[in-house]
Amino acid sequence: MNDASASAPPPVPRRRARVRAPELVGAGGWLNTGGKALSLAELRGRIVLLDFWTFCCINCLHVIDELRELEQKHSDTVVTVGVHSPKFVHEAEHAAVVDAVERYEVHHPVLDDPELATWKQYAVRAWPTLVVIDPEGYVVAQHAGEGHAHAIERLVEELEAEHAAKGTLRRGDGPYVPPEPVATDLRFPGKVLTLDSGNFLVSDTTRHQLVELAADGESVVRRVGGGERGFGPESFNEPQGIAQLPNGRIAVADTVNHAVREFNPASGAVETLAGTGSQWWQGSPTHGPALDVALSSPWDVAWWDDRLWIAMAGVHQLWTYDPKTRTVSVAAGTTNEGLVDGPAAEAWFAQPSGLAATEDRLWVADSETSALRYVERDGDGYAVRTAVGTGLFDFGHRDGPAAEALFQHPLGVTALPDGSVAVSDTYNHALRRYDPATGEVTTLATDLREPSGAVLVGDGIVVVESARHRLTRLRLPDEAVSVESVAHRTRRAATDVAPGALRLDVVFEAPKGQKLDTRYGPSTRLLISATPPELLAEGAGAGTDLARELVLADGVTEGVLHVSAMAASCDDAPEIEYPACHVHQQDWGVPVRVTASGTGRLGLVLAGLDASD
Repeated sequence: MNDASASAPPPVPRRRARVRAPELVGAGGWLNTGGKALSLAELRGRIVLLDFWTFCCINCLHVIDELRELEQKHSDTVVTVGVHSPKFVHEAEHAAVVDAVERYEVHHPVLDDPELATWKQYAVRAWPTLVVIDPEGYVVAQHAGEGHAHAIERLVEELEAEHAAKGTLRRGDGPYVPPEPVATDLRFPGKVLTLDSGNFLVSDTTRHQLVELAADGESVVRRVGGGERGFGPESFNEPQGIAQLPNGRIAVADTVNHAVREFNPASGAVETLAGTGSQWWQGSPTHGPALDVALSSPWDVAWWDDRLWIAMAGVHQLWTYDPKTRTVSVAAGTTNEGLVDGPAAEAWFAQPSGLAATEDRLWVADSETSALRYVERDGDGYAVRTAVGTGLFDFGHRDGPAAEALFQHPLGVTALPDGSVAVSDTYNHALRRYDPATGEVTTLATDLREPSGAVLVGDGIVVVESARHRLTRLRLPDEAVSVESVAHRTRRAATDVAPGALRLDVVFEAPKGQKLDTRYGPSTRLLISATPPELLAEGAGAGTDLARELVLADGVTEGVLHVSAMAASCDDAPEIEYPACHVHQQDWGVPVRVTASGTGRLGLVLAGLDASD
């Protein structure tokens, strides 16, 4: 859709009254504090950064990594508090939050808020959202999505200077208390494959290593990687997927390094196949020499159709690496998050996290849509189809016909000898099976703690039990396990909107000292769609203005507005020869209910404060 007001600047928020930050409340209690409950009152004098996150969300994991440097640099003035706000039912389990805090090396206090009490108090609408509270306890900024660390650091420096001068800044050690380390051979392993020797190679994700285990699946033969985050010749950063290449070497999805590495089992050497070590952002190249093109959180890899396929969870796409030309390119997906089938270039994914190749299909575990999907050849190109799953908001544990079956955030898929596939149904703690011949989904095994991958061994299957830190060998059963059907839908309070016209404003304030980057055209982008599509009579599509007039269709009383916004800002100083530029982006899924008393305006904060709140 062409936006008639493409050249118009985004709306500038009006000055607003100072808002006292609501207290932090969560039924799950506190983690990383040594058992002590925290309050904003006792944090007075410190700059508090609230990070609203949920551990299924790849963007949330990006933000945790973005903030590490800021937290270290300003450790005596800034207290980061993670507010865990679950999307999936499994994420509301306290033990799962405890695991996630260790798994992703979250080194700050975390409030477990399973009922979204603090989320609602701060009127949060999206994962991730960052809120800055000044030393006097007032909310001074809100940021949704990724790419805001630089802006927050500038704000922190301003607040440090302002409150040091006022005498309201209190320096000192923060309240973070690390948990006691636990000794296990593996720690939150991700994926597994069998080597030619019969041994297993496992991505030991939280320890930033590959581990070779003997054929018994328990005895450690060797470790690859120093065990610390890094991008050197013997370093990894939360590696996940692993796949054997035709030359006998092993491709590794080095997830937080945003790279694909190659491990030589014979020599033990590790090299980089693809990626720069930096994260891909909108506007970056999507094709070219593999070592010159950035990637974004590759989660799994598989060899299929003479290419190495990469599940690019960070941008909801599939990419390929061609070893002959040593190039990478996008193979499927638009970067929009959702479930849309069709030609590969038009399909939508949502954090593809598991791959498995058969002769005629590449199977995909599409985690955020709780879906099993596949890529197949279609003429001179490829097409994307969905076998099981309906979209971003429906999930559960239900067997039966594929059209009715439900998964919950699956992370792995394994091809079986009979043409069916086993699905590591991670948040259901189960191994499931989909049979294309019958269109039926069954359950093979339960009581597997967060299974994330599996590999066939003889007449059985070896499953990665990530949250039990081990491999588990199972015999493939002749009959399915009977389970009680459970269906869920993501529960978030709907926003009441008036019928007819609805103004959508995405609030964006460039960080101090920066301006919108218009050197190469508009620096903002807005993409809007709806579920069901019939919800919007007018206003769907792409444009460059961060404000848009929507029209809700008659007769549709509820649905979800999908909003994706991006803004690019650069240093605003003529003396800077090479200004630093930054991309800010976020996707929202906003449930709405049409009612006569509803609002005629929907404001979403990308960065800044919404003066209309």
